[in-house]
Amino acid sequence: MTTSTTDVDLFSLELTDDPEIQNEVFLKIFNSGNGAAFDNLYRPDAISNLTGGPLTGEARTKGIIDLLAQGPTLKSVVKHSYTADDVTLIVVDFELGLPGEDGELVQIKGTCTDVIRRLEDGKWMMAVDRPVADLTA
Repeated sequence: MTTSTTDVDLFSLELTDDPEIQNEVFLKIFNSGNGAAFDNLYRPDAISNLTGGPLTGEARTKGIIDLLAQGPTLKSVVKHSYTADDVTLIVVDFELGLPGEDGELVQIKGTCTDVIRRLEDGKWMMAVDRPVADLTA
């Protein structure tokens, strides 16, 4: 994907069964800061601990919108991907930059396990988003 977030409708981007494209879509929307567009990648019943604890439904949506409004940056690299029919498990290593109280980015590295599901209409959506920060000092 070579288009910038300013010349693409973020709500038109969709996850696919290709883990590299899935990762690019995820990063493009996350780094846009548009929490509503990012939450649009999730099934309504999806679980995410992106904000620090497992959330689903309206609480997940609010948490994602609030987090992305802070202007974090995300980089990730696909490490493993396994697909069985309508389910894909993707493992990525990530680096998240969160604005600290002093305005400087605090870097958090870790590994994320994502489960995406293919719906009856063929569309892939996030079912589980579980980033875990490395606890090394």
